[in-house]
Amino acid sequence: MDFPRMNFRNPVRSSVIALAMSLGGASLMSATAQKLDEVAPAQPVASAVIELAGWVIASDDHRGYPFAIIDKAAAQILVFGADGKLKGLAPALLGSAEGDHSAPGVGDRELKDIPAADRTTPAGRFVAGYGPATGGQRVLWVDYETAVSLHPIPAGNSPEKRADRLKSPTPKDNRITHGCINVSKEFYETIVRGAFAKGGVFYVLPDGMTMAEAFPGFGEHTLATSLVGAFSIANIGPDGGDGR
Repeated sequence: MDFPRMNFRNPVRSSVIALAMSLGGASLMSATAQKLDEVAPAQPVASAVIELAGWVIASDDHRGYPFAIIDKAAAQILVFGADGKLKGLAPALLGSAEGDHSAPGVGDRELKDIPAADRTTPAGRFVAGYGPATGGQRVLWVDYETAVSLHPIPAGNSPEKRADRLKSPTPKDNRITHGCINVSKEFYETIVRGAFAKGGVFYVLPDGMTMAEAFPGFGEHTLATSLVGAFSIANIGPDGGDGR
């Protein structure tokens, strides 16, 4: 089930691990508790994700807040602490329609009134935080204006089979929501809730836009900046709902 807002008005994965080991630091993934890495080993982390994470840390674009990177193509979410430590990696369910923008006024519509073409998860940088939603709930709003939030999949056997979609070995069936981002209940309760209790920053990779269009600051970065961030990730190592 999705919840509307209140109407107030690969190869890279292996290479990063190798880099971490060569530096004598903790591995980006292998030192993470297994239950916090829910992505199948055969599904690689895209180079764009690693480069973006490196830039975020090196440039302090997250301003000292926890941050998450969502790769729509791979249907993956990586959550980092305020200190840049990787806290977890998991598959995610996303908007059923491809596209990097939200339709005007989509956040004010009832779910049933959102056309299939408008059920997108917008790309870009978003300052997220918990806030009220319908039914007296508090949800993690990624973008309140367009009613995009991150929440766990609903309990029970939904006709959309969201739990099965999260567990499938391919991201091809992960586009099913009205625009919100869904993760497993365990990942949400173990990683997301604590990490973003006081807010954070979300970086949603685009379907069609360029990285520079989605993240203007990243478009001005240099390779040296990304490498600094990548070395930071390698050395730091890991720690240890509700909307459309």
